[in-house]
Amino acid sequence: MFSKQYLSTLAFFVLAVVFFYGCTSSRRTAEQDGWISLFNGKDLSNWIVKIHHHETGDNYANTFRAEDGMIKVRYDGYDHFNERYGHLYYKIPLSHYHLKFEYRFLPQSEWRTDAPEYTIENSGIMYHSQDPRTMPKEQDWPISIEMQLLAGLADGQPRTTGNMCSPGTHIFYQGKLDTRHCINSSSKTFPPGVWVKGELIVHGDSLITHIIEGDTVMQYSKPQIGGPVVNRYAPAQKIDGKALTSGYIALQSEGQPIDFRNIQLKQLK
Repeated sequence: MFSKQYLSTLAFFVLAVVFFYGCTSSRRTAEQDGWISLFNGKDLSNWIVKIHHHETGDNYANTFRAEDGMIKVRYDGYDHFNERYGHLYYKIPLSHYHLKFEYRFLPQSEWRTDAPEYTIENSGIMYHSQDPRTMPKEQDWPISIEMQLLAGLADGQPRTTGNMCSPGTHIFYQGKLDTRHCINSSSKTFPPGVWVKGELIVHGDSLITHIIEGDTVMQYSKPQIGGPVVNRYAPAQKIDGKALTSGYIALQSEGQPIDFRNIQLKQLK
């Protein structure tokens, strides 16, 4: 007969082996399906920082940081905000892809009170963005399309997330050119502090789809350069009417602390 201690040790070993091979199998399946992780969980070596008033590569006051397996946006090193809108760009441009990510806003009490009021519980994922190395030091926003991320406010009013905003760009929405800077999605309202799953499916300058918690909340097409909101850009970068078929993905910083995790991408044909 085996002792209870031996059987307990054997059971633990079997469970450990099953868990290890289960995790390895899941990871291998994900890789075979074409999914890759854009964030290694340890550092920002695959990313490029650009913050307004600073040169490309200057991560002022450690705004973007890799901690606890997440990419965090924080402002505890700021003396004043001074419109330091920032973006963290993945290192290569992309055209046809499916992006998955999770985000969590911190409470409104963590917001920089010297930032514009519209930035409360506000961030985003930029895509088809210009290369950050083409942005002058004093350019405020990248020429790009934004999947805007918002959290509900204390007033309890509906506040959708997964919206579309267009700094220096336009889109076709519901079959026609729409020059509004932001268009709301059909999503539910999510409070600060909860993790929300987002997805962005991009087919070049064709169909774009925003998904929140498994629900398709917005679709549009034909992203192109045009319109205001971007300031002090290099003129050669803003050719109005030019189709946006590819560009960089970037995580946004504009005064509200936020966390990102599980950032995965699958390139599409």
